[in-house]
Amino acid sequence: MKKMSKILALLLTLAMVCGMFAACGGSSAPAATEAPKATEAQAAAPAATEAPAEPAPADDNTLPRNETLYFAGQQWGPVNSWNIVGTNQNNSMAIAGNAGGYRSLMFETLFMFDFMSGEKKGLLADSYEWNDDLTEMTVTLKDAAKWSDGTPVTAADVAATWEVALLTNNGTGGSYKAYVDTVEATGDKTLVIKSKLNDAGKPVNPLKVEDFLTGTPIAQAAWIKTLRERCNDDPTAILNDKGEDVVWSGPYTKYFADEQKVVLVRDDNYWGQDASMWGKLPVPKYIAHNIYADNAAGELALKAGEVDVCQQFIGNIQNLWLEDDLPISTFYDEAPYGVCLTMPTAWYNMNIPVVKDNVALRKAIAMATDYEAIIANAMTNQSPTFAEVPRSLMNPTAGEQALYDHEAVKDLQWAGNDIEGANKLLDEAGLLDTDGDGWREYNGEKISLNAVCPNGWSDWQAAMQIVAAAGDKIGISIEPEYPEWDIMQTRFTDPSQTDYAIFMWSPDAASPSMPWGRCNQFLSSEFVGLQNNWSGNWGQYVNEEADKILKEIPLTTDEAKKVELYTELVKIYLTDVPSFSLMYRPNLFHAVNESVWTNFPSADDGRNIPPADCTDGYGIRALYELELVG
Repeated sequence: MKKMSKILALLLTLAMVCGMFAACGGSSAPAATEAPKATEAQAAAPAATEAPAEPAPADDNTLPRNETLYFAGQQWGPVNSWNIVGTNQNNSMAIAGNAGGYRSLMFETLFMFDFMSGEKKGLLADSYEWNDDLTEMTVTLKDAAKWSDGTPVTAADVAATWEVALLTNNGTGGSYKAYVDTVEATGDKTLVIKSKLNDAGKPVNPLKVEDFLTGTPIAQAAWIKTLRERCNDDPTAILNDKGEDVVWSGPYTKYFADEQKVVLVRDDNYWGQDASMWGKLPVPKYIAHNIYADNAAGELALKAGEVDVCQQFIGNIQNLWLEDDLPISTFYDEAPYGVCLTMPTAWYNMNIPVVKDNVALRKAIAMATDYEAIIANAMTNQSPTFAEVPRSLMNPTAGEQALYDHEAVKDLQWAGNDIEGANKLLDEAGLLDTDGDGWREYNGEKISLNAVCPNGWSDWQAAMQIVAAAGDKIGISIEPEYPEWDIMQTRFTDPSQTDYAIFMWSPDAASPSMPWGRCNQFLSSEFVGLQNNWSGNWGQYVNEEADKILKEIPLTTDEAKKVELYTELVKIYLTDVPSFSLMYRPNLFHAVNESVWTNFPSADDGRNIPPADCTDGYGIRALYELELVG
């Protein structure tokens, strides 16, 4: 049904699109989201690094619609900087990393991550190889890789990127300095990355070193030298530099940005047209993102064909093709429509005695929660259920599901809405209603908890309401609370907070170090007591056996042993219940309107391109295969 509706809609829109190109000379302006005219052209970059000479666009009318791929759901607010080694850039079309892999439109990583297969695919680099004890990794760069000024990408560029990361403690430095010791150029195109070692002389975590390969955008050493000199090597100045003269290696570069829009333009000298890489240029000449006020505005633009690729949650998205007959597609034809990589989770606060001291309480609330109602109401069924994919520490992808013994933990899993089982568990634990008021007590006091998520996050609020409703059915008072985000972010990241008994936050989704990284976020005590904690274990749970296993997994190369270790972690998690995931969720939403462009990735097309919005990790391959409708 979906495919037939899409084809009919394409036929209906084809005449409109062709007429639009003829009438507008190859351009069209989105009526609802047209940007105001710029007051001045974009500042010119130095001659060696500037984009193809073209006038900065006054508005969308100067961007030919049949050469421009429009996005929604990625850029919120105006761009702050183009400084790839800085911070607070708010430049998500050019500088962003997430579970889909790093966004390599302008700045490239050594390898691209493919979250569908778990593979690392060469970009600036051709290959990497560990030594036997995982203390040193040798990386070989591509001969063809070049910077926008025509100079070759070398190992010295990678070393300089790491050096400035340590100097400034930027995102790269903060993420990897505990795992990467040194990055040394051993030749123009070869480098050695040495692991940090623990007290026993073993690498701290080789998996995180592999994350470095796909998660670190490489900057040019010569440009870094210029940046450091003009900032007098002051870390704060380096981080806040606007980077207007930045050199890039990717297929696109900055063209225009203001408070209404950001536009990248293709660099037709891009090295990736070499036969050793893509063998051609990406199809769209322009990558554009109008800055919408909210999700609703982005959704309207998608429906109108003013947006081609939309990275937003859209409730009941199937209605756009089943009922509205719009030429809109998702990666899968059926629910969950996208690839679910993460698990928004309710975290228990172990700083609160009644929570910490009562495993039965924690598990009973988790057993009583109606997850199918959450998935139906909060996610409009854009998630598999826990009956379909039983809960563990793993996301629903086949690769992660194969990493633990399902039969060994079967008796510990729960699918939810088990009111009878939850009440029995509480009764056996002695958490009873002794005064007949309908609420259970602990140490003579009514058990009163709250369930917290940010105000305005409507799907999460719906989930917290269902958690609270489960409490009513088992005699536990749970009050939903929705603080503003600017308040909540300071509370749940405070390791000593007692304001939130149950609160909602997501662990990481996918990377070369997954699922170890997510297990570490759920269970590791390394985050306990960490101030301004954005890293993991937000509930302050401690389990010495889990810590031991988490240290062992990164050093384990035997696959059978690795499955055994992950299975033990799942047993610990399902037994102690320090938190409970509420749904599976795509980390990236990937909805496309095929009014103008087609041949986007889909699950059944045989190309194995991940639905990473045509921009992230190996998902960028999609840009090389797009076609114009008609």
